Amino acid sequence: MSFYEKLKALNIELPAVATPAAAYVMFAQSGNTVFLSGHIAKKDGKPWVGQLGKNMSTEEGKIAARGVAIDLIATLQAACGGDLNRVKRIVKVMSLVNSTGDYIEQHLVTNGASELFGEIFGEQGKHARSAFGVAQIPLGACVEIELIAEVN
Repeated sequence: MSFYEKLKALNIELPAVATPAAAYVMFAQSGNTVFLSGHIAKKDGKPWVGQLGKNMSTEEGKIAARGVAIDLIATLQAACGGDLNRVKRIVKVMSLVNSTGDYIEQHLVTNGASELFGEIFGEQGKHARSAFGVAQIPLGACVEIELIAEVN
């Protein structure tokens, strides 16, 4: 099953690629490596504001991270000239989770993205990963994730 068939089977439509909110680009490529800028969680088209351990549950955070992964896949598709079949592998995911000082489930929140990459890209979606708790994310978003991929 192709990446596109997997997206369709999961009823996922890729959104338009977001525009940068500051002085950066959404992706940069060096050789066969594509670096995607951090994407923040959105709800109803606006930043999904919240803090894990204060006013958001781990399950809500996981849903937010899954949504970020969908946005990242859309940007990755753009970086591949519109063809996800050029993705050779998801190499690294870095997740920032807006959380209280005593919240310790950042890794579980980040699974929302990691699991989706696995569902879509299979073996090619298995990646190295970091998940950090941070005091704040731009615009008050609950989750921000960046991605590194290898492409053909």
